[in-house]
Amino acid sequence: MAYFRIGSKETRFGPLEFVGGLEMTSRQRDFGAISSFRFLDSDGRFMGVADTGFWFFGRLLHDEKGRPASISDFSMMPMVDASGTPIREKWFTDAESIALDGDEAVVGFERNHRIARFRIEPGGMGAATAVMDFIVPTYELRSNRGFETLTRAPQDSALAGALVAVTERSMDGQGNIFAVILEGPHRGIFTIPRRDDFDITDGAFLPNGDLFLLERRFSMSTGVAMRLRRLPADTIRPGMIADGPVLLHADMGYQIDNMEALDVWERADGATMVSIMSDDNHSLLQRNLYLEFRLAEE
Repeated sequence: MAYFRIGSKETRFGPLEFVGGLEMTSRQRDFGAISSFRFLDSDGRFMGVADTGFWFFGRLLHDEKGRPASISDFSMMPMVDASGTPIREKWFTDAESIALDGDEAVVGFERNHRIARFRIEPGGMGAATAVMDFIVPTYELRSNRGFETLTRAPQDSALAGALVAVTERSMDGQGNIFAVILEGPHRGIFTIPRRDDFDITDGAFLPNGDLFLLERRFSMSTGVAMRLRRLPADTIRPGMIADGPVLLHADMGYQIDNMEALDVWERADGATMVSIMSDDNHSLLQRNLYLEFRLAEE
């Protein structure tokens, strides 16, 4: 995928430069329904979760010009209980978000709302080792609009490496979306204004501590749209309403689908990169996309 905007060769979209993209396909029956992913290292290896109760691992390869070329070493495995038996009930496996914490993956689940820790074992993921207190009262969480984002703040930021969770569309009485700093000296709830009928589907911190949010909107009349919003670091504090500018807005005139997953990473030359994946909902009418941008202003 050489271009982001259909019928145009432009590569610059505000502060973002489109590097390239892929349409991902697989012969594996369970492939798809991607919810969230994180890069494990600078060599392109990644892991993630699907909302059908699966883990996935792979490695992103680039060509000689630095453009996404293919995905190798891809594997999937079901989430299991303490006995090692695959969990089939959607109520318990609706995984929507993932963050990395050393040798552990921290995963947010909807429906049966929880944030759980798992030891990272690419050869065979086991059951959860612990469940975290997510602070937000359970009655405030909507059944299918729970913790859609889990991400770790930079260690040298004001949040000192704390885990942060953001819900998709669980809102307070003022119509603001619940979010929470899960640990550290700033532990507590903050909120994010919901604007223009967009829901939050993932997020990741930039090196300076700002929070990048991926947002999605769907309507029968206009189709699907996505955008990226940037929340300044100093607004992410307990009791505050965190808001920031929209850096990218894309509709059906662009190469998008149901954009669900986002990660921010550093390229070998020091560039800040933004990667986005879509969720095909196992539908023949949708695609699994990988899009890659360079944040030109960083």
